[in-house]
Amino acid sequence: MRPTAWISSLLALALLAGPAIALEESRVPGGVALVDLGEADTRPEATYRDRSVWVRRNGEGWQAVVGIPLEAETGEHRVRVDGGEDRTFRVAAKEYPVQRLEFDDDEMVSPNAEQMKRIRRDHREIKGAYRHFSEQSPVPEFRPPVEGERSSSFGLKRILNGEPRSPHSGMDIAAATGTSVVAPAAGEVIETGDYYFNGRTVFVDHGRGVVTLYCHLDSIDVEPGDRVATGDRLGTVGETGRVTDAHLHWSVSLNDARVDPALFLADEAE
Repeated sequence: MRPTAWISSLLALALLAGPAIALEESRVPGGVALVDLGEADTRPEATYRDRSVWVRRNGEGWQAVVGIPLEAETGEHRVRVDGGEDRTFRVAAKEYPVQRLEFDDDEMVSPNAEQMKRIRRDHREIKGAYRHFSEQSPVPEFRPPVEGERSSSFGLKRILNGEPRSPHSGMDIAAATGTSVVAPAAGEVIETGDYYFNGRTVFVDHGRGVVTLYCHLDSIDVEPGDRVATGDRLGTVGETGRVTDAHLHWSVSLNDARVDPALFLADEAE
């Protein structure tokens, strides 16, 4: 085999398997399940809760990387495999802490009718971004998107101005307004926007249903369709949307399920 052909073959195998990822398994609501699918000549297609899931090489076989939504019930869950035997895994209970926040602007907690129209429009666009699935993109290995202290962890049960609201679906990292926010892995910008709750926001597709969100930005430096490499600047930290101070809210989504970003960080997974 010619040297160039040999190198091309190695690259093809690397792309098929995907690079190593610092991914910690946690079979709880908001966690990730690694489900073995067995051996097959080609990558099988698998779904969980009617959403396509990321399937990657695992030795000589295949493995489904399944995002478990925060609202998932404990007990047995099923991954359906096209043309193969379904697989099951069990989800254990996890109790997340409660966080109480006070906002001076009560409309950021209880919006009026006109604001709700905008929020519903925002929701449709955000939902479409989270459900994006591309087969060709590389598998990511993450680095932190901004330098700073984690100010609020994933999964917190939130009480806003005394009223229960949706749990915290990402990781908050405190940093000064204007601090650079960078891509934690290579991908493609699939959506940007300025939303009522999220403020200025960027979505990046990393492939196979792995989508990340960056919100409350002060500025956005990318556009939909832009390809980004690890470390490329997406924008800057800000205080837009529903916030109490400057920070980045960073979410990671697998198969349209928001999961704990800490599971994807090499230093924490180790």
